[in-house]
Amino acid sequence: MNCLPKSLKSAAVGALLVVGLAGCGTLEIVRLNNITTTRFQVEGTQLRMAGDINAKTYDQFLAIMDENPQIRVLVEDDIPGSVDDNTMIRLAYKVRELGLDTHLTGISEVYSGGVDLFLAGVHRTMEKGAKIGVHSWSDGVRDAKDYPRGSGAHEQNRKYIEDMLGRDDFYWFTIYAAPADGIHLMTVAEIRKYGLLTAPAK
Repeated sequence: MNCLPKSLKSAAVGALLVVGLAGCGTLEIVRLNNITTTRFQVEGTQLRMAGDINAKTYDQFLAIMDENPQIRVLVEDDIPGSVDDNTMIRLAYKVRELGLDTHLTGISEVYSGGVDLFLAGVHRTMEKGAKIGVHSWSDGVRDAKDYPRGSGAHEQNRKYIEDMLGRDDFYWFTIYAAPADGIHLMTVAEIRKYGLLTAPAK
């Protein structure tokens, strides 16, 4: 979510519907969903993407893919998070359905919904220097870690991670890595441990 300073940008990784929207009023969320916040640029077989994911992003993506069936890789440049997580999850599953790969350049910065989207790639690669930031989701009352592990409050977010990575340990890592109003930049060892990449960073 993009209503916090850059150092604190993001809603929870995997927080698809109940994200930490601290700092954003309802009117601001509505406003951000009614303007174009995502930028796309086609470069051969690559589609570069930057900006927040909002209610318009999915339709933007479909239109570009319809006109450019040669695209095989989604390159995320700077994705602070998502304003509309329902759209983010639809987009992520569409990326996987289309069999696209995802890539982070050496200056990419992805947080929150941007990390969720990165996980959708069939092959996920990054260059050294890219930043991946995660933290807990919040429903506005409690952070994810405050719910018992067996609570249904975790299920949709947990399942998304499992669908994309084949296991759910990354979900549990994210909710303890930082509170909803904080951010944790993942280390190389953490990225490797949780299987975010399908090939070593170069």
